[in-house]
Amino acid sequence: MVRFGAFQSLGGLLPLLSSLALLLLAACTGAKPPQQPTVTPPRPVTRQELEKQVLDLQGEITAHDPTIIKAGKMYYLFTTGQGIPIHCSPDLINWKACGRVFDQNPEWVVNTILGVKDLWAPDIAFFSGRYHLYYAASTFGSNHSAIGLVTNKTLDLQRPDYQWVDEGLVLESMRSGDFNAIDPNITFEENKQPWLAFGSFWSGIKMRRLDVTTGKLASQDTQQLDIASRPLQPDQGAIEGAFVLHKDNYYYLFVSFDFCCRGILSTYNIKVGRSDKITGPYVDREGKPMMQGGGTSLLEGSDRWRGPGHNSILKDGDTYWLVYHAYDANNRGEPRLRIEALIWDDQKWPQAPSELLKHP
Repeated sequence: MVRFGAFQSLGGLLPLLSSLALLLLAACTGAKPPQQPTVTPPRPVTRQELEKQVLDLQGEITAHDPTIIKAGKMYYLFTTGQGIPIHCSPDLINWKACGRVFDQNPEWVVNTILGVKDLWAPDIAFFSGRYHLYYAASTFGSNHSAIGLVTNKTLDLQRPDYQWVDEGLVLESMRSGDFNAIDPNITFEENKQPWLAFGSFWSGIKMRRLDVTTGKLASQDTQQLDIASRPLQPDQGAIEGAFVLHKDNYYYLFVSFDFCCRGILSTYNIKVGRSDKITGPYVDREGKPMMQGGGTSLLEGSDRWRGPGHNSILKDGDTYWLVYHAYDANNRGEPRLRIEALIWDDQKWPQAPSELLKHP
């Protein structure tokens, strides 16, 4: 113990002696002392600051699988539901219903996926001069599913050119296959090349290259890539709801584990990994590949908000909003919209304020 203490004292003295030596050298030679590297400590976050990062939404916004895009000064929310419901907000807090994408399911959907009702898990992006909204058509427990595409020149309902155009089928999975074509997410490489991530249960999360002109699968690249999987064990749940975000030098892959859609019994939770390439390999904070079930925990359920999951990310200025649904234990387990601003630690990993608030 004495020797350890002595070394501690010496360790604290050495940087001071080093700095004095540099100053003496500079005084003798007339040179400026070399600049010491600036180390930016992690941003201090108080409990009060954390609470401000979680938006207090006005009203009860029922939502499954939410995604938000900003167009002009308005935010637009798309969710799972009949015809794909749309909500609008000027501030991310006050929302109002703004119609639906479809008055009725497209004929090709009805003929391709028998028994389909609600359309699932929309995701939207703007490229090639149009808004591209991808969505899934399926039935519970089946991997005979389809991803469709619908486009629009504008999201402003007051403009005369507001019209959703059905672009038809993008991708279909069959019962004989080992994947499920639902939960689409469109993302982009730095060169603006679009990719489609998708998948649920079965063999996990996949990725396909898209054609930037049509928004459909690229004809010159038909390879289907595996980017995350969860070797199933008895009673183990899903890996699904993929969302890929590019930030700084990394691509972050967010996924949902376990079970949604069970009200207060839902066990959904959000995990994340990252890669320096959009196609992977993705690993978690500990270096475990996401193809082997890896994933760093981002957000789990709380006493009130059960089963948070199927997230998307809205980049608005310098803020990265985590958008997801959770089941409200104070309101019969109804699925509600949740929005909070991600915090990035000094290792460039995202943290959810709601999760940090659980700890003193």
